[in-house]
Amino acid sequence: MTIKLTSLSHGAGCGCKIPAADLHPIVRALPRSDDPNVLVGHANADDAGVYRLRDDLAIVQTVDFFTPIVDDPYDFGRIAATNALSDVWAMGGEPVSALNLVAFSLETLGAEVLREILRGGGDVAAAAGVAVLGGHSIDDAEPKYGMAVTGTVHPDEVLTNAGGRAGDALVLTKPLGAGAVATATKRGIADNAIQAAAIAVMTQLNRDGARAARAAGAHALTDVTGFGLLGHLHELTLASGLAAELDAAAVPAIDGVLELLEDDRALAGGSKRNRAFAGDFATFADRVPEPHRRLVCDAMTSGGLLAAVPTDRADELGGVVIGRLLDGAAGSIRVS
Repeated sequence: MTIKLTSLSHGAGCGCKIPAADLHPIVRALPRSDDPNVLVGHANADDAGVYRLRDDLAIVQTVDFFTPIVDDPYDFGRIAATNALSDVWAMGGEPVSALNLVAFSLETLGAEVLREILRGGGDVAAAAGVAVLGGHSIDDAEPKYGMAVTGTVHPDEVLTNAGGRAGDALVLTKPLGAGAVATATKRGIADNAIQAAAIAVMTQLNRDGARAARAAGAHALTDVTGFGLLGHLHELTLASGLAAELDAAAVPAIDGVLELLEDDRALAGGSKRNRAFAGDFATFADRVPEPHRRLVCDAMTSGGLLAAVPTDRADELGGVVIGRLLDGAAGSIRVS
């Protein structure tokens, strides 16, 4: 009998992250390196670390793994690899190599399922021009997969979440809602069409969007994953010392997701935690419908890039303008 991978996971995809409200105080208390070659560390909750090797070369390092968000092992591998590679592009870099990270029970699921997961990850890496060099595995009843990725960037071309400027347009390059689709799938209320649409979004590489953002002179860049759009925008605005205004109606959703979010049956646990956390820094205009409020807190997996770019170049990214940065209390967001 085939076992559904999602039946073995306590939280699907990036929804299994430790909540931002709990994680940020822990990370803030950690000591920071005083090595002058550390260009980006953990101070601003950025997507990856950046270390300068030479005046013209720095490495970008990141790691990302999670529990199954789909039942098909090949698609699970593809989504997890796409998500891991994204963090390098979100720093303005180009991924070069990767190591597989595997937690898996061969006894329960069998070798063929693991081969398919790794094949999916390998195919995505190959499409991105990234060499998979090996990896590490442990025995675990709850399957998990991802990658540790190394990339390169010129030290003067690093993009962080801290460079936003007042007046910048906020551009999002992928629709939201994968968290809702995953939850709806587990609860048997998602049809094949919406599942396929979500997989297509989650397996879309952020490579072209990142290159377009660099070419358009982006001031700040991050990607949208498990902390939701509001959570990751909060990190960007806090690091940039600015506030933000978000147009809820402009935020793109995977086809059918807003209908799923009409009630709370498809509301992921991670999305609920994101909504609670957002209460500390975000306010909603009365006219914002409940499905849109839920969407901007969706615990997204392998989401798009969120870029702060000059207004006159916002249309160069191929995404959607969803708001703007402005002077105000650092980290605060108004959703209207």
